[in-house]
Amino acid sequence: MDNITLDKVRKGKFFTILTLPGDNYKIQLIRLGLSEGESVKCIERLPGGTIVIQKNRQEIAVGFELAKKIKVILQ
Repeated sequence: MDNITLDKVRKGKFFTILTLPGDNYKIQLIRLGLSEGESVKCIERLPGGTIVIQKNRQEIAVGFELAKKIKVILQ
């Protein structure tokens, strides 16, 4: 299992969120339903670096700069 940041996850891969960035970012991500320990899937990588992840049936778009601050482990 690899320990990387979200911006490096490829489309179709499942991963677990290890750490979220602090401050307001963490609050916003928790409001969207993401928290440390969650198992999610990368379903799309859009031009410009935006990454779309899926938790259950919810799809969440994460900007590239924010994705570089989220540590994950591949499953």
